Amino acid sequence: MPLSDEEARLLHQLEQSLAAEDPDFASTLRGSKFLAHNRRVAILAVLGFLAGIAILFGGAVAALTPVGVLGFVVMLGSAYVFVTAWRRGIGQAEESADEVAPQKPSGSFVDRLEERWQRRQDGDDL
Repeated sequence: MPLSDEEARLLHQLEQSLAAEDPDFASTLRGSKFLAHNRRVAILAVLGFLAGIAILFGGAVAALTPVGVLGFVVMLGSAYVFVTAWRRGIGQAEESADEVAPQKPSGSFVDRLEERWQRRQDGDDL
């Protein structure tokens, strides 16, 4: 049920006063909307990927190469949209104001593997 003009105006005023009084809380609320949007995009991307698989198999069964190629392109596009949404913030847990943000691992993948290996070696020598 859509809001009436008066309700929409009051809601807008409340949002503005909240942003003026507590900008940190307001930004947290905006972030949760952004996260929810990215989740919806990711779900649609997964559905698009599954549709691409169906189109690809349909083209293969019907021996229609252009249809199969179209299915593959749909799969690639959906995968790209999903990865983009994931990088923008789906994979991150929502943080409260009290928590400290987790640090990103530094160094390359190989460096982290070597560090783990070294820690295991040091732990076995004890």
